[in-house]
Amino acid sequence: MKYVYKVKNLDCANCAREIQEGLSKNENLKNVIVNFNTLQIKYETETLSKLQVEKLVQAIEPEVTLEEIDNNLNQAKINFSLIRFFIGIILVILGFSGIANGIFKEIIIILAYIILLYRTTKNAIKLIMQKTINENFLITISCIGAYILGEKMEGLMVVILYEIGKILEEKAINKSRKSISDLMNIKPEYANLKSKDGINKVNPEIVKIDDIVVIKEGEKIPLDGIVVSGEAYLDTSSLTGESKQRKVREGEEVLSGSINKDGFIEIKVTREYENSTVNQILELVQNATDKKAKTETFVDKITKIYTPIVIFLAVIVAVVLPLVSNLNYNQSIYRALTFLVISCPCAIAISVPLSYFSGIGKASKKGILVKGSNFLDNLKNVNQIAFDKTGTLTKGEFGISKIEVINDKYSKEDVLKYIVYGESFSNHPIAKSILKSSGLKKLDTSVVSEYNEISGKGISYKIDNKQILIGNAKLVEVEEKSHETTIVYAKIGDELIGKIELEDIIKEGAKDTISDLKMLGIETKMFTGDTNGIAKKVAKEIGIENVKAEMLPQDKYNELEKMREKNLNTENKTAFVGDGINDSPVLALADVGISMGGIGTDAAIEASDVVIMTDDLKKIPEAIKISKKVNKIIKQNLIFAIGIKILVLTLSALGISRMWEAIFADVGVTLITIFNTLRIFIDAI
Repeated sequence: MKYVYKVKNLDCANCAREIQEGLSKNENLKNVIVNFNTLQIKYETETLSKLQVEKLVQAIEPEVTLEEIDNNLNQAKINFSLIRFFIGIILVILGFSGIANGIFKEIIIILAYIILLYRTTKNAIKLIMQKTINENFLITISCIGAYILGEKMEGLMVVILYEIGKILEEKAINKSRKSISDLMNIKPEYANLKSKDGINKVNPEIVKIDDIVVIKEGEKIPLDGIVVSGEAYLDTSSLTGESKQRKVREGEEVLSGSINKDGFIEIKVTREYENSTVNQILELVQNATDKKAKTETFVDKITKIYTPIVIFLAVIVAVVLPLVSNLNYNQSIYRALTFLVISCPCAIAISVPLSYFSGIGKASKKGILVKGSNFLDNLKNVNQIAFDKTGTLTKGEFGISKIEVINDKYSKEDVLKYIVYGESFSNHPIAKSILKSSGLKKLDTSVVSEYNEISGKGISYKIDNKQILIGNAKLVEVEEKSHETTIVYAKIGDELIGKIELEDIIKEGAKDTISDLKMLGIETKMFTGDTNGIAKKVAKEIGIENVKAEMLPQDKYNELEKMREKNLNTENKTAFVGDGINDSPVLALADVGISMGGIGTDAAIEASDVVIMTDDLKKIPEAIKISKKVNKIIKQNLIFAIGIKILVLTLSALGISRMWEAIFADVGVTLITIFNTLRIFIDAI
């Protein structure tokens, strides 16, 4: 069984990593993921209860608890920390103000230490019993050491600055999480279910397919469906990133998560909540950081050895300095304690995953769903993109420009009728366009039997035991010359009876997208099963020089493999953009598979790594720019955090910096990197 719980009282990314690693060693738990960005823990188990798992977690992080998922951030711990913190501050003021003297002063100072160090000391003791050390142990030992060395105020300043940093750090992280929560606040709270008894507010999860749901002005559409009555203007910005409102009327499809800004509509539900657009988006975004980028994996490995190395260096400083200098052991131990204060890798451990999470949230706000931080990371390295043509670069909305009869026994109406019979069962964009432009929507398709879709060629079916083929020249076995229109042939038995010519429409923004990609230094190609003449015409119009035409799905697959081979042993990545079911293998093969979610098939969306919720191709260079921005922020954070830590470590070894500066190098740098990460939301991409 799979379980997902909210993690409470976890404010350290490094601690989250330790919990995940610790639980992963338990043979009764599988696929453990502790997501610090969303404060969730996910695992699979057949034997352990929630209470048992919670005890395993607390053996690693004593204060952490597991709770059922809700949408509210935990503020109780912050309030408790503030109360304890202010009591400690009052005691510090009393202890060093001259009001108390002698034994009373010492008692007050000791009480201040106890109250301010309460949380860290309690956690440190429990972890030592588990043969583990982390920042709680390091801060505790440093502060107690400072007291023993007579640096009582110094020790208190360390814990005070540390507590201030942790409180501010938690607020900053919660702000980041709230930014994501606000971006993805699209989950409908209820559905107005229409029945014989009237209209009742119900949980969207209990609504069934074909139920009728009413959406009033100002309400969210709870489930995907088709409008059966009324008109409305919908705000789809939370799904697509588009601010322009969309007018819908009877017969048109609407997506869950959209908001009815003006009007009143009734819809017939076409998907249950589990499979609805809004639920799929929420799951994609919530699970996106489960798939880690190389940088995150590298940082995880570094943080495992970082603290032990610093502890080892601290011991060297404490023992060796008096032997090679004029320092006494009190002075060398003080410098060693400063080493311990700075050793926590929080700034590094937090800023990297938080940056990816913020980038994924920024992209989702713009209608770009990235399924993992590894895919977001890959986008910045894309140097070549192959595009499918129909439904991707073009609208896939064909108009019938000509009907030609080849066999005199049949009329134009017969040719069109036989083509429409077959295309009535297909979901291909060309089929839909033929049905839309033919005007023959009410044919009795029950006479059709043995329908079969032939990948890359067309379809076959039978009427009155007559074998009928509808498709391209390869399917009907005729010689095809280069054309600048799409031709669909009709063949009955051994007789070719006629053909229709179709013209596709290039999508708005296609030309600008190719131009933007070229400016980013990205090579573009077009793959299509269409004829060479049509392919070259479309490619020329939008600015693509490299064209591969008359391709079967396996041809696209093989060609993309060749493209990927060019990037072997480099950081460069190859992307493919498509929308149809035939594109699924190629989308899965690409380093970054991008599907056009607005009209894309479920199979294509499932196989892809990035989903564009609209048909707007301009979202592709935008996604790449977001990836580059995230990478830039990560580099800034890492260089700043590591640089400051090395500087303060060096200064502390030389006796120039004191403990409070070491605290700045820890929690202060962590705060700065968090606020720098929040620029991903604010900055224009």
